[in-house]
Amino acid sequence: MPIATGFAMYFVIWWISLFLVLPWRAEPEAAPVEGHASSAPRNPHLVKKLLVNTALAAVLWLLVYALVHSGWISFRDMVRDE
Repeated sequence: MPIATGFAMYFVIWWISLFLVLPWRAEPEAAPVEGHASSAPRNPHLVKKLLVNTALAAVLWLLVYALVHSGWISFRDMVRDE
């Protein structure tokens, strides 16, 4: 897998996994302030979520890389007309 493709795959995996991680520990405020959404989290823990997401995306990317490197998945075969 060329390096540009590897970075592109990591970027896509990172964004997709972000939507998986964002809802974790989203506890709404017990008494919401007027003007705020009642579902707004009290403390969104964004830094922790971004770090967890980065680690999760790295693991998923390594899995995709292993599958491509082993030949189980071939991007070239996907676009080849046979």
